[in-house]
Amino acid sequence: MTSHPISPPVALADDLAKGQIRQNNEALIVAAAERIFAGAGFGGATMAAIAEAAGLPKANLHYYFGSKQALYRAVLARTLNDWLAPTHGIVPEADPRTAIEGYIRDKMALSAQRPHASKVFANELLHGAPVLKTLLATELRPLVQAKAAVIQGWITAGRMARVDPVHLFFTIWAATQTYADFEVQVCAVLDCPELSAADQARATEHVVALLLRGCGLLT
Repeated sequence: MTSHPISPPVALADDLAKGQIRQNNEALIVAAAERIFAGAGFGGATMAAIAEAAGLPKANLHYYFGSKQALYRAVLARTLNDWLAPTHGIVPEADPRTAIEGYIRDKMALSAQRPHASKVFANELLHGAPVLKTLLATELRPLVQAKAAVIQGWITAGRMARVDPVHLFFTIWAATQTYADFEVQVCAVLDCPELSAADQARATEHVVALLLRGCGLLT
């Protein structure tokens, strides 16, 4: 009996299906790892606990990431990438208010949607960034310098108030990430078990208005 090779369309569909399964599984694993690393720290987290949280066999974690160290690096790299992506709107031709407001809102949304990722990132920094140090120097620094130059251009052109562009980023990060990193403190003051959608919306409008006003972009 003569065997026939799989036709290209069928093979392509099969590859796409496998790729989608891999993407879905990796997303499940990383999301679970964010929760476990945030709660237990790197030392206290185990691959077994992450597998249970992801609802996948432990073997899947080792297949996709190889080790706990590799999975931890993946969580940090994904978080940094997702935090940097919203800066895409900060370009010379953009309207300063629209660009900066968009970035603040995106960062507030990430803090609300991915609080565990923020906690893992903060804990890494508090320990001297042993894993992140290279990424901070090779990815974060040049991007912030480039975006700060755009903001300086807006200032020079009289399109916004005189602020320190680099320190503006530090202020945005501090103001937005506090709702994830220090949620327990915020909830204690607000006397609520967790931040509701209404609480998040109130916080977002406050942070946006405060920072835009400081930048001379809100009258």
